[in-house]
Amino acid sequence: MDDNFSSIVKAVVWGRNVYDSIAKFLQFQLTVNVVAVSLAFLGACAIADTPLKAVQMMWVNLLQDALASLSLATELPTEEVLRRKPYSRHQSIVSSTMLSNILLHSTYQLAVLLYFLFAGDRFFDIDSGRDFDMRGIPTQHFTFIFNVLAVMTLFNEFNCRKLNGALNVFSGIRTSRIFLAIWISSFFLQIIIVQFGGYAFFTKALSLEQWLWCLLFGVGELVFAQLLVLTRLVFAYWRRQGCFKEVSIPHSHDNAVFQDSSIEDEHHTRISYVNLSDQNVNSTDA
Repeated sequence: MDDNFSSIVKAVVWGRNVYDSIAKFLQFQLTVNVVAVSLAFLGACAIADTPLKAVQMMWVNLLQDALASLSLATELPTEEVLRRKPYSRHQSIVSSTMLSNILLHSTYQLAVLLYFLFAGDRFFDIDSGRDFDMRGIPTQHFTFIFNVLAVMTLFNEFNCRKLNGALNVFSGIRTSRIFLAIWISSFFLQIIIVQFGGYAFFTKALSLEQWLWCLLFGVGELVFAQLLVLTRLVFAYWRRQGCFKEVSIPHSHDNAVFQDSSIEDEHHTRISYVNLSDQNVNSTDA
């Protein structure tokens, strides 16, 4: 390290990039954890079985812990990190925007998963994985739930690349070769696991129609993220224009009486204070 200003700028850039990489990974990991744990818990309570088997949970954990951390933490810094204000040392690494993204994306994914958990068999006209006779046998019903969760998780990685509400989540994607390589590899591994996993991964091959639905809900993650960003921008614009102002409520008669009484009390207090001051002055002169 020298006293060259360019070296100081590089240190700041890489320091902020490391901080942002940790925040990106936390946003991605917490979203997957909330969805997977909630689905397992609700499935156990509702149907006395979990739609995600142990080996499938291990693959989801591998996606979020190893592969996602490598893909999100290996992106090179950009000039954008110098344009924002520095974070306070007392500020939580999980910002309010990140927390809202985690909760809202988890809600979107859980809504899709719970719908297909209870209505997916009728939607695709397939055997229900909820039936007691089908337990212990791979079904397309539960395979679809596992696959749509993995696909939505993969597409949510693109959303987690941006933390400050950027509309273009694909900005700089061409320079993130490691991210692209890991994402494409994960997607192809997911295809192999679903189509050829069998009893090893407790999966049954899905049809083309079912895969297209999985991709549709995966792309829906990107669309949902854009809607959230646009909603925040609209509210920020309205706030700058002064659309959200405090509305003055006219005082009723009771409030007016109460206000007059408070003024009288304040006036009485001031008179008492003056009288007390005069007494002290008189006692001092004496």
